[in-house]
Amino acid sequence: MDNLMDASTETDYDRHVRDFSARARSGLGESRFLAICAQSQSERGMFAGRALLGILRRPHSVVVTWRQRFTKAEGEYLAELFLAEEGGRPVIERVMVL
Repeated sequence: MDNLMDASTETDYDRHVRDFSARARSGLGESRFLAICAQSQSERGMFAGRALLGILRRPHSVVVTWRQRFTKAEGEYLAELFLAEEGGRPVIERVMVL
């Protein structure tokens, strides 16, 4: 998650998607990534503190959740990372901050 947050802050698309599954990468083009970063940074600011909430283990995947804060937006958000296996290594299937 640190890499994803740092790459989003720096608007570095290649770094952001480096651990994505093929499916996840195909669903997030560079122009969409840049638009999402611009909107999020404008509305919420930069990513700030994050605290682990839990890890859910499934037969072929793992979901990790954190309590996420931002520099501009008050309150707490939920950050979620969904990991699966592709080609013998863990890959990101989905990531979101709600």
